[in-house]
Amino acid sequence: MNQPTPLMPPRWGAVSQLFHWTCAALVVALGSIGLYMTELTSPVSKIRIYALHKSLGITLLALVLLRLLWRWTHSVPEPVPGLSRPLRLAAGGVHGALYAMMIAMPLTGWLINSTSGYPLQWFKLINLPSIAAKNEHLNGIAKQLHEFGFWFLALLVLGHVAAALYHHVFLQDGTLNRMLPARRHRPGAMP
Repeated sequence: MNQPTPLMPPRWGAVSQLFHWTCAALVVALGSIGLYMTELTSPVSKIRIYALHKSLGITLLALVLLRLLWRWTHSVPEPVPGLSRPLRLAAGGVHGALYAMMIAMPLTGWLINSTSGYPLQWFKLINLPSIAAKNEHLNGIAKQLHEFGFWFLALLVLGHVAAALYHHVFLQDGTLNRMLPARRHRPGAMP
């Protein structure tokens, strides 16, 4: 078995963990808000909630891009020992799909906003440019992609969570622990 080296840390670092859990919280919040906002009837509430959804979506896009930059410029842990090649490939595929969808969802939302002809602001602080002209046909396509993307992302997240729990409960291989903050033990306490 290979021992971790400075080039291959034994676990994910604090910055990687922060990116992971912040992105996870944003995905859950965005999905919940997205489902909730489609049921709103009050125009004032709808505008407020849609603005929040859009701002959080732009935040997720920025964080995912920063997270990828961080990952490409810093060492990642070696795969858990004993993990079969098919499982490693499956994990890599799901992670790749999660990254792709966390980029695609904000972009399709931005496209919906742009092709609707609405201005886009990030938390009323920054005006963002349109990425396309107002276009009813393209707007319909973007809405379909965004809705399909939501359900696909939801399946990916559920699969990711199920796999993490499977590793933790059944395989007990430390996979989940590597993404959780390290526990500090008091001197003299049992580990």
